[in-house]
Amino acid sequence: MKNHYLDTGIGRMIEIDGKEYLYFSGTSYLGMAQNMDFLDVLADNLFEYGANHGQSRNNNVRLQVFEDFEEHFALSAAAPSAAVLSSGYLAGIAAWKSLYHPSTLTWIAPDAHAAVIPDGLYTAAQLNFAQWKNWCLEQAAKLAPQKILLIGNAVDPFLCEIHDYEWVKDIATKHEVNLLVDDSHAFGVLGNSIYGTYSRWAHTSINLIVSGSLGKGLGLPAGIILGSDSEIEKIKSTPLFGGASPGSPAHLQTFLDMEDIYLEKKTWLEDACGIFAQETAAVKQIKGSRYFPAFVYTDDSWVKEFEKAGIITSSFAYPTADSPSVNRIVVSAYHELSDLMYLNDIIQDLSQT
Repeated sequence: MKNHYLDTGIGRMIEIDGKEYLYFSGTSYLGMAQNMDFLDVLADNLFEYGANHGQSRNNNVRLQVFEDFEEHFALSAAAPSAAVLSSGYLAGIAAWKSLYHPSTLTWIAPDAHAAVIPDGLYTAAQLNFAQWKNWCLEQAAKLAPQKILLIGNAVDPFLCEIHDYEWVKDIATKHEVNLLVDDSHAFGVLGNSIYGTYSRWAHTSINLIVSGSLGKGLGLPAGIILGSDSEIEKIKSTPLFGGASPGSPAHLQTFLDMEDIYLEKKTWLEDACGIFAQETAAVKQIKGSRYFPAFVYTDDSWVKEFEKAGIITSSFAYPTADSPSVNRIVVSAYHELSDLMYLNDIIQDLSQT
């Protein structure tokens, strides 16, 4: 699929060479970055806080919104504490740095994002997630008690598979376990309302940290780390946290102001995914779950057929430019029922040819 370059932001519709297309791609799962009510409140908060806040969080003059956001997010996620940073990538680095050196072994899931992978280490790319899980359990059973760090994603956004970490409790009966889960594609979509999977994997036998970008489902230019009071305090005491600029205070305040609209959009997204999954359940070329708003399609010829029908989907080589293309349909809360039905009609026609 050729690249398209735009001069405006991306929403439900995009224009390419004078033609309008429905956009079923990207990571704006709740569509908040394009929501007019959200943008109106954000505009007011930009005037209140300014376009940027470049001061260290350790400055003697501080903005209250950062603590307010962290306290609210942690409470809503059922986590003891939270640290907000300027990006999910920085949050991932801060998270692994906090857990890596105290651990004697580090096992990394095959689809883990680069942000949460310690320097010099690599994923178990030769395995799929289920195989990696079994390998971890087998190794844990053989080894004498160790301090083990497990790293993985809440969801594989390319294979559109939701991951389970209940099995980590079995490892923790013998070993001291640190678990780092990347919730970048879970926030706004999976877990506890819009607040991710922390409450799902938290257990007294596991030292859990969840990190991730807030720029996807939640539409905020920031990242967050959720964990125990001691882990978050340790992270906040590092030069990495103190020396970095924080996230945009105007956006964080807008999130606090607009939580009700986020929840409304989450409800519609759940309905939209359920509708799409049900309508395409018998289409063998479509793979995915009604609980995650991205669906893989396996027929490369559909990319151009969708474009002919006025639909842009996600299609690009991954993980490298030499890799095969990964083709996906991404559903967003900004899509309307008629959009889903039109897309489904095209899919049903294509699946019969």
